[in-house]
Formats: sequence, C-alpha cells, structure tokens
Amino acid sequence: MRIQLKSLDEIRLMREAGLVVSSILDEVCAAVAPGVSTWELDKLAAKLIEKHKVTSAFLGYYDYPAVLCTSINEVVVHGIPRKEHVLQDGDIIGIDFGIFKHGFCADSARTILCGDVIESTRKLVDVTRESLNLAIDQCRVGKRLGDIGHAVQTLAESNGYSVVRVFVGHGIGTAMHEDPGVPNYGRANEGKRLKQGLVIAVEPMVNAGASDVEVLDDAWTAVTKDRKLSAHFEHTIAILDDGPWVLTRASSRPGDPGRD
Repeated sequence: MRIQLKSLDEIRLMREAGLVVSSILDEVCAAVAPGVSTWELDKLAAKLIEKHKVTSAFLGYYDYPAVLCTSINEVVVHGIPRKEHVLQDGDIIGIDFGIFKHGFCADSARTILCGDVIESTRKLVDVTRESLNLAIDQCRVGKRLGDIGHAVQTLAESNGYSVVRVFVGHGIGTAMHEDPGVPNYGRANEGKRLKQGLVIAVEPMVNAGASDVEVLDDAWTAVTKDRKLSAHFEHTIAILDDGPWVLTRASSRPGDPGRD
C-alpha cells in the first residue's frame, strides 16, 4: 500500500476522532481498580462509544470480539476482555482503544497501575511512557522512521529493558493500519523520510525481560515468552511543517506535542 499523506482538513477530522479516543480512555482508565474485570472495562467503553455516536475500530476487526484490548502484566498486546480476568492489587494493565469518526481512525493506548504497584513495575511503565514522548519529539518533517525507533530503543535498553520487534506502530487514516510500519527499534537517520501530512500511530511496547513474545491459543493474546512484565503506550500523531500534533492527546496543539 502506498503511503497516504493527509490534508490539513483531513487531519482536523482525525483530531476530532482523537479527542473522542482520549476522552473515553480517560473514563475507562479511571475505572481501573482491584476487583474490576476487564469485561467490565470493555462494557464501559462500549457504552461510551454509543454515547459519542462513533464506531469501534477493534470490534469485528479480523473477528476480534471486543472494543478494547486489555493486556495485564506479561500480556504485551491484544488481550481479550473477559469476565474471569479480574484485576489484582499490584497489576498493570495496558488498555488499547480506537474508533472511527468522520471516516477516519484514531488509536491510542495507556498502561495503568492498579492499586499499590512495586517500584520496579512503576519504573517500567514510566520508562515506556517517556520513550513515547521521546519518539514523538522525532516526529518532524525531514526526520526518518529510524529516528523514532532509535529514540524508543535507546531509552528502553539503557534501562535494562527490551523492545518488542514482532509488533510495530503503523500509518493510520481511513484504515486503522496503513503504511508505513513504525518499528520501536532502528538506527538514527535511516528509513523513510517523514513528510508533512503523514499520520502515524507510534506505540512503544517495552518488556522487563527479553523481547521474545508468543501468541496464546486464542490467536490474539500476545505474552512475553519469559512471562516478565510488559508495558505499552500509543498515540496517533500528525507530522506538520511546524512540528508534531498528537491527535489523541487533549492538551496537544499543532507544533506543540505536549507530554504525558
């Protein structure tokens, strides 16, 4: 698929979708607590989708059965919400969510601490969040895809972590997954050059242990092979001549990405 650059009008429509994603994620993440099931979180998100009159990007995608991906502890991505998956004190949960509005998609993910989380776990989450901030700083006209991945990889590995390689970020627009792929590893000043109008979903997935993952028998849930923790953050970002615009971050403005 050819890379599809977006006009400013199209990016403004994607911003509307991004603000809905941000708002719904705010409410879902606020509901994370010990004793809450991932099924309950999914039902909350579904009600909010209906309230906002938007369409889930996940439900039915290759027969995926939910509107959220809920990935607890060693689950890297694509955890399916279930009644029996009840959050415990000290867990972390990655919540990935996307919608369509005006025919355009926006996609974002956050890893949330549940209850009293030990310091080593908190650090993994903090480093992963900051790796996305650093990656966003590289989302500028004239930079290259390798600069984005290099920023994530360098911070993660300097803290003794690894980055997942089998899942990557992606272009986004009228489809949830468009070209180009956006790896969380790479060399600076290598790869495709970033242009005005490119919109990408950048999503660091950082493991406390090795980078290897495996997919469980449900054909969706991806876990670390060593069963060590993994954290995941994601934003949808438009690349403009005056800098990145984080479409799924409410505080962001064109050329002023802000920080999480």
